[in-house]
Amino acid sequence: MQKTPKGMRLHIGIFGRRNVGKSSLLNALTRQTVSIVSNVAGTTTDPVEKPMELLPIGPVVFIDTAGVDDSGILGDMRTAHTKKIFDRTDLAIIVTTGNYWGPFEEELATEFTERSVPIITVFNKADLETPSDELVQKLELEKRAVVKAIATEAGGIFDLREAIVRQAPQDIINSPTIISDLIRPGDLAILVVPIDKEAPKGRLILPQVQAIREILDSDAYCMVVKERELRDAFQKLNSKPAIVVTDSQAFLKVAADTPKDVLMTSFSILFARVKGNLSEFVRGAMVIDKLKPGDNVLIAESCTHHPITDDIGTVKIPRWLTQYIGGRINFSHSQGHDFPDDLEKYKLIIHCGSCMFNRREVLSRIMYAKRAEIPITNYGLAIAYSLGIFERALSPFPNVLEMYRKLKK
Repeated sequence: MQKTPKGMRLHIGIFGRRNVGKSSLLNALTRQTVSIVSNVAGTTTDPVEKPMELLPIGPVVFIDTAGVDDSGILGDMRTAHTKKIFDRTDLAIIVTTGNYWGPFEEELATEFTERSVPIITVFNKADLETPSDELVQKLELEKRAVVKAIATEAGGIFDLREAIVRQAPQDIINSPTIISDLIRPGDLAILVVPIDKEAPKGRLILPQVQAIREILDSDAYCMVVKERELRDAFQKLNSKPAIVVTDSQAFLKVAADTPKDVLMTSFSILFARVKGNLSEFVRGAMVIDKLKPGDNVLIAESCTHHPITDDIGTVKIPRWLTQYIGGRINFSHSQGHDFPDDLEKYKLIIHCGSCMFNRREVLSRIMYAKRAEIPITNYGLAIAYSLGIFERALSPFPNVLEMYRKLKK
């Protein structure tokens, strides 16, 4: 459980003004000294993360943040770091004290409400002062759970844990499946895994491992081959597989070697629906036809690895899109949790499969793109579109394929 990737954990953010006891609350929740606690306002400067198992939910990660009322140049930077945590928060804990509910708390609540993120309000230091009945009723009418706590004495922590269990969003905990809904017990799935210079030595990448596990959990069979062995593998089979899933950069060869009556897609496209919104990404990919030489395109990647020769995000996708458009496009790149604020200058955003992100962060980026009225897609869909095999890559998803065909008319 402790080895569960962060991208698969429920993210619980702890927010509030300075010196309201956010760090004490985290330490009480985890029963460990995770965050430094002092009477000096602004002790927590950077977000502090603590992965753990919280039953009956399962693997979660708590995130302690700097006070949203921090001031000065450094304070503004700390607040900016805190606001980045909004993007990946599945459940927000807003901490205040006494009978106080002011503009900072209301701003936090409004932000999370707009994102459809459930909120728990914790009135800490309840031994000194408790919230009025009127304030509690107001918050509860707004569907915000209320807990009174004394974090330094672990008072109210059981109630807070119960509130977390009740408020945890089920659509995040029970996230969409990767491949199990596309196969039946006894089916065979072929996974095409290129071993190139960027393949991790001695292991497979996370989406491949997760797909294999889900296939096995579905009582189905799994065959893993490199792209050069796929044609030979088909010749040795007594029956056709239910589906072929490939790394997106091997799309053309795999499409050529896979019989037309066998479903085919990529890991990245599978993750488009697991981490984000497949239909939205399909709409975004269709904008590739409208790109012109000189347009600005953002390529966003959740990993922070150092790109090497023929990297998919910095080399291959720009090359395929340039060939498709027939002219030079201006590509910008972002990595990790950094994401530009000025999206308006881009004609298209192309995101990676986001295996290292939780779903909420990808949905946040889709939200930002919508606000800026900029289309967004992902690696696999952009590659399939630029290589002319888009419908083939959408074949496992008949409803989305039908939507695409209607939009194309």
